[in-house]
Formats: sequence, C-alpha cells, structure tokens
Amino acid sequence: MKTLLAILALATLPFTAHAQIMKCIGAGGRVEFAAVCPPGTKAESTGIRNNPEAAPAGPQKSLAERDAEFRKRKLEQQEAAKKGEEKNQETADRKQNCEAAQSYLRSLQSGIRIGKTDPATGERVFMEDNERAAEMARAQRAVDTNCK
Repeated sequence: MKTLLAILALATLPFTAHAQIMKCIGAGGRVEFAAVCPPGTKAESTGIRNNPEAAPAGPQKSLAERDAEFRKRKLEQQEAAKKGEEKNQETADRKQNCEAAQSYLRSLQSGIRIGKTDPATGERVFMEDNERAAEMARAQRAVDTNCK
C-alpha cells in the first residue's frame, strides 16, 4: 500500500512542479535550452522559471473592446493630424501677412507717393503727410502683431 501511494505521489509530481529552464552547453560549444540537461553537457542556470499553468497578467479583452480601442486611437490620430494641418496653415498665413505688412511699411517709409481710392467719390487721391504718419503707425502695429 505504501508503495502504491509513493508511486501515485511521484506520478503527480510533474504536474505540480515548476521547472527552471537551464542552458545546456554541449561538445563544440553547442547551446540548448531545456528543463533538464542531457548527459555530457554543462548546465548553467538562466534564472527563468517554466510555469505553464500561470495565468496571463490580465484578463484578455474581447474583440469588440479591442476594436473600440483601435477606433478611438484612429480618431485621436486623425484629430492630431487635423490640428497639425491647421497650425501649419495658420503659420503660413501669419508669415504671408508679415511679409505684406513689412512691404507696405517699407513703401510708406520710402516717401513715394501712395495713392488710394476715395470711398465716397471713387476718385484716386494721394496720401497727405499727416495721413502717412498715421498709416505708418498702423502698418508698424500690423508688423508687430504678424511678425512674432
């Protein structure tokens, strides 16, 4: 009876044992990994435990959950790309406005006659010196705001 119990205990031992993975170095430097090294090889411990019954770290997500997460990431990427495009367009517009304001300010500072259309009559009139000073101040503000 004792021998039968001993045999049963030994038979169930492999199911409960957690073997360690060993590095087996054979003749000629051939390397193998196994739970037990064959005879004639040098065994080195790897520190890796073989635990086949171990549960995964977390519960696996269903296909619907993974699909929802994928769609959410895709939407976030699209929104980020859209914001990036808007920022690039805004930067380009600001640069163009800066160049136009600088050009207008230079033309005002050069002293050449600047003509404009009178909104009431539709006739072409030239800018007077007092108007030029006010227009230069406005153009300088435009340069300051657009050329940061």
